[in-house]
Amino acid sequence: MNFPKLEGYSTGVTMLDVHQLQVFMVAAELLNFSQAAKKLHMSQPSVTQHVRCLEERFQKPLFVRFRNHLTLTDAGATLLPLAAEMVQLSIRTEEIIQSLDGDICGHLILACTTTPGKYILAPRIANFLKLHPQVSATVKVMGRGEAMRQLLSGRVNLAVTSVIEYSPEIDFCKLLTDEIHLTVSASHPWAMKGQISVDELLEERFIMREETSGNYACVRAALATIGVNIDSLNRILTLGNSEAIAFAIMEGVGVGFVSNMIFRNMKEGRMAQVKVENLQIHQDVTLLQSQRQRASSAQIAFWQYISELEQPGNGSSAKA
Repeated sequence: MNFPKLEGYSTGVTMLDVHQLQVFMVAAELLNFSQAAKKLHMSQPSVTQHVRCLEERFQKPLFVRFRNHLTLTDAGATLLPLAAEMVQLSIRTEEIIQSLDGDICGHLILACTTTPGKYILAPRIANFLKLHPQVSATVKVMGRGEAMRQLLSGRVNLAVTSVIEYSPEIDFCKLLTDEIHLTVSASHPWAMKGQISVDELLEERFIMREETSGNYACVRAALATIGVNIDSLNRILTLGNSEAIAFAIMEGVGVGFVSNMIFRNMKEGRMAQVKVENLQIHQDVTLLQSQRQRASSAQIAFWQYISELEQPGNGSSAKA
């Protein structure tokens, strides 16, 4: 079929090569052409040639080369997020067009925080991929703030996180409600008591998550309901991983607030959960998708799969 020539459009214009942009992105991530070649299953000269083609097109260097070390130039740093958008749009376009035939296919990219990714998302993704063998998936672990940014920018299809900021541009599907308990080593005196008063909280040494974490936000809000400012606790150690906190508790470093998901999966008998008078801490773990981006067939299918899985009576919505 012959298409009419569009007025004002030059057929001599060459479009940006998406594959070259993908090569550039990997090279920019690793800052090493040899490592980029291995990751892309290409030869190093081929990676170098793709980057040079982009540099010739833009008439600007994208990397500063010094011996075996690379750094991005201002032009390279500017191109990187734009290249990511173009590559993602190209992938999304292909997936959407392929889905017109009714096939559920494509590549899902999900962002999540550490605990939901390991204990909640992983088994659900595994089961979904068994049902839809033409779908593949990548799960990126990051902080909840970055997960929201990548979701809204379209760099990921879905996000799983706790302590969300509601937005009219975001769809929500609750996966479960998790409990967070004051947790001590099995040899700690509080383990024998089983319950302590609010005042006793001020007597111990605490291991806590960083202030930007969902765990910290939930603990802070719950403590406030019983008149305790989280800053009044004697924090001796801050760790960026909840499992690391659990291990430190086992070793007797201090006490902390640990997710029930983690507590159940750690070694039995080395930790104990302790009730605090009038204190209850819960956090919802939620699947999110942005309304800014058109969903692929794989994303639609996964959202529907999770929505049906978490319906009451299916055995998946109970507290962890």
